[in-house]
Amino acid sequence: MRAEATSIPGVLVLEPQIHADERGLFLESYNQQRFDELVGRPVRFVQDNHSRSRQGVLRGLHYQIHRPQGKLVRVVQGEVFDVAVDIRRSSPMFGQWVGVTLSAENMRQLWLPEGLAHGFLATSEPADLVYKVTDFYAPEHDRCICWSDPELAIQWPLPPGAEPAVSDKDRSGASLGEAELFP
Repeated sequence: MRAEATSIPGVLVLEPQIHADERGLFLESYNQQRFDELVGRPVRFVQDNHSRSRQGVLRGLHYQIHRPQGKLVRVVQGEVFDVAVDIRRSSPMFGQWVGVTLSAENMRQLWLPEGLAHGFLATSEPADLVYKVTDFYAPEHDRCICWSDPELAIQWPLPPGAEPAVSDKDRSGASLGEAELFP
């Protein structure tokens, strides 16, 4: 596995080594020792999650303000446009975002360290996203920044004039200026 840095410190795109021949393929999707080397510190995952979405569904931008979660995200069916937003006030990249296409075909993964908001748009029918997290879900600390916040100006790959399907929670997310953020 190799890592490609993004414009946000700590956010990495991981690409596995794929062994393919006429029979199919094999890849190592996760190796604790190699992952820790790539991110530069020991990371402990405590939970795996699986999300299935129809094409055009947008989920996010989610985070936990206390008990923050680092996330290792990959797609096992279909394709998503995956977004990480730096919401650490002390970061030189505060308020900036990166977007990466993750798919079952490219087999890339995205590592988001603690202190970032996460969201994705399903760009295929369907899209299955699986991710590991570094802390358990704590609903009392769950927060959401609105996916369409003009201050973030995320360039979601939507057809002109199209609106994504979003939950009530995501539709009513806070703006970056109003959100509870990390120091």
